[in-house]
Order: sequence, then structure tokens, then C-alpha cells
Amino acid sequence: MMRVLLIDDTPKKVGRLKAALIEAGFEVIEESGLTIDLPARVEAVRPDVVLIDSDSPGRDVMEQVVLVSRDQPRPIVMFTDEHNPAVMRQAIQSGVSAYIVEGIHAQRLQPILDVAMARFESDQALRAQLHARDAQLAERKRIELAKGLLMKMKSCDEEAAYTLMRRQAMSRQQKLIQVAEQIIAMNDLLGS
Repeated sequence: MMRVLLIDDTPKKVGRLKAALIEAGFEVIEESGLTIDLPARVEAVRPDVVLIDSDSPGRDVMEQVVLVSRDQPRPIVMFTDEHNPAVMRQAIQSGVSAYIVEGIHAQRLQPILDVAMARFESDQALRAQLHARDAQLAERKRIELAKGLLMKMKSCDEEAAYTLMRRQAMSRQQKLIQVAEQIIAMNDLLGS
């Protein structure tokens, strides 16, 4: 059973939305108003998805969404009456996975939450790939720096420096980046 943290900023709809979620088969953890510390609440209850119902999401709502997306990433679905494209863009940029304008029907909830979950997983995969590429690029730069230092220390060409680094890595059963970091550290220590 999917656990939904329901944040209601619209008291007039609280019962209807909660009833629709329960009817659709979700476990609902309810909060009223966005005066709560949303990241702390998400940490405490660990929902599968956060659902925010707000007449018109303001800056405070968006800040809470940004904090959750950064610190406790999970799908966030926003139901609102606000049809302003600028507000929708801001919500998506803040970390909202699905922005639904008007109309809450029990039969629509499962597909909406499924789409939000799929989009969230896709975004997380892209972020992981980007992070891995950034790490790979940073590693590559450090290896190039170490190779340059080794070329200067040993008065050798690039290929010879790289071969020395590879041999050192293999003989010590280390990764090339570890050898590179050792070369850089030694250079810093000797102040060359």
C-alpha cells in the first residue's frame, strides 16, 4: 500500500481529497496547512509520495518543496486551482513531479501518482548519471594533473608518465586515481 503524506492548504477540500485517496487504496498521513516543517515531517513519516493541495502555491510552499527535493527526494504531486504557467514552471523547477490543475477524482489518483513516481525515478536517474559524469571528469582532471607532475619530475613524455602510473596502480592493486592523488600529495608535500 502506497503511503501518501497529504498536505492540505485548502480546508474546504480536506475531506474530499482524503476520501478519494482512501477510496483509491492509499494509506493517508494527513497534515493540514503548510506551516509545518515539511522536510522534517517527510523525514519522520517517510512517505512514498507527498501530495500537496493548495489553492495557489506561494513562495513558502515552493521553498518547502525545494528543501524536500534536495534533502529527502521523493515524488511530489501538487493539486491546485492555479492555472498560471509561470507558477507551474516554478513548481516543476522546485521539484514537483506532477502539477494537476483542478479536479480530484478517485479513479484519476492512481494514474497521476504512477506518472509522478515514474517522472521522479527518471529525474533521479538523470541526476545520478550527471553526478557520475561530473565525478568522472573531476577524476580525469586529477589524473592529468598527476601525469603532468610526473612528466616534470621524471623528465619523461606523457605516455611514459601514464605507463608509470598504471604500473604503480597495478602493483599496489589501487585505482589510477589513488596513485594520481598520491603523486599530487607528494608534490604538495615537497613543494615542487
